[in-house]
Amino acid sequence: MTGTLLGIARHARPRGEMETVEHAEIGLATGVHGDFRGALKPGRNKRQVTVMTADSWRHAMRDLDASIPWELRRVNLLVEGIELEDTKGARLIFAGGVVLEVTGECDPCSRMEEIAPGLKAALLPHWRGGVTTIVRQEGRIAVGDSVRIDR
Repeated sequence: MTGTLLGIARHARPRGEMETVEHAEIGLATGVHGDFRGALKPGRNKRQVTVMTADSWRHAMRDLDASIPWELRRVNLLVEGIELEDTKGARLIFAGGVVLEVTGECDPCSRMEEIAPGLKAALLPHWRGGVTTIVRQEGRIAVGDSVRIDR
């Protein structure tokens, strides 16, 4: 199954504004360059880069009868054409060689309720909130790159 990278977002500090970019460097020690969450932390290395699908976001927006920009979900990467539910241990392989290993589900936090009432609940079913990953191979990614899952 091959999909496409639709969006890249990052934030430089906790609760900081999300910035969308067309391309980014992904580092073993940094995750998405410029995103504060990607730095390796002793004993807590399961959430360097977060990824969600465009279909999951569309389903959540339909449930809320809302139209909110995807980056407000505060994930780093938006993809389409692949499924992320129950993919723990799988690897996401991007066209440029970047490899991300799925460490688990990206549970939506209470911050989602600040964005829109009901958003947290809308992101709970079927791993709609996306996945957490760690970087296994660094490199450069760009919007439009292909991505595939290796289980």
